Amino acid sequence: MPTSKTENVKAASEARYKAPALTKGLLILETLAEYPAGLSLTEIAKRLQMTVNEIFRMVITLQEQKYISLGEDEKFRLTLKLFEIAHRQEPVHSIVTVALPHMQQLANKTLQSCHLAVYYDGRSMIVAQVDSPERWTFSVKVGAIVDLLQTSSGNVMLAFSSDLRRTQMLEEHRSLPTSRPIDETELNLRLAEVRSQGGWSAKSQQTVGVTNIARPIFAQDNSVAGVLIVPFLDRVSPEDQPSLDEVKTQLALIAKDISRLLGFSGPRTGG
Repeated sequence: MPTSKTENVKAASEARYKAPALTKGLLILETLAEYPAGLSLTEIAKRLQMTVNEIFRMVITLQEQKYISLGEDEKFRLTLKLFEIAHRQEPVHSIVTVALPHMQQLANKTLQSCHLAVYYDGRSMIVAQVDSPERWTFSVKVGAIVDLLQTSSGNVMLAFSSDLRRTQMLEEHRSLPTSRPIDETELNLRLAEVRSQGGWSAKSQQTVGVTNIARPIFAQDNSVAGVLIVPFLDRVSPEDQPSLDEVKTQLALIAKDISRLLGFSGPRTGG
């Protein structure tokens, strides 16, 4: 079938704006992000299905710009530069700056850890973490990216977002290579229940002995700015420890305070 003029123009335009070196550099960064222990130059090339000569100059450039570093074991690793750049982004910087003192207050009152998640590209990303003052604590790594549908943070984000925003989030989730088919009926019922309760409260699907409690944090425009989560640890000797219901109450109050400081003036959700 003959190629149309429009298709030829589109192909020429796409070729014109390609940046092979930039693409190569981004692929190197994404590959190293999957291997915290680091990769050698040969290992990076192998995973990208390229030769060492093809990536050598780009790796050295990334090292010179301090995006990656070379250890004594001759393995390259990501530095914290990307993390630091990401936190300059105004929405993330604002919510973390506002939330951290209140998260510390929440941890001190409940004797439980807490973390803050925001939406990111069809998933949920942890952007802040505060440990419990107790000897035993449960923490989540800052920067960790977790599933949207299988986590408390993701379900709360979906439940309290507008219909349009929820549709966009689910479309982005479906485009991920790791996504699974979504049962729309089951999902809608679950999200309706989350909204009716003002948040999430259920046994963790990843960790035994943990009940995840989550409440939305709203921005000035009524959108979901983030989700505050307490992974409540069931202790063998709960004496002098706040109960699950008491922690739920404190979490709801703190989430409300953070929302207010971000400019949200809508009705209180949850309790």
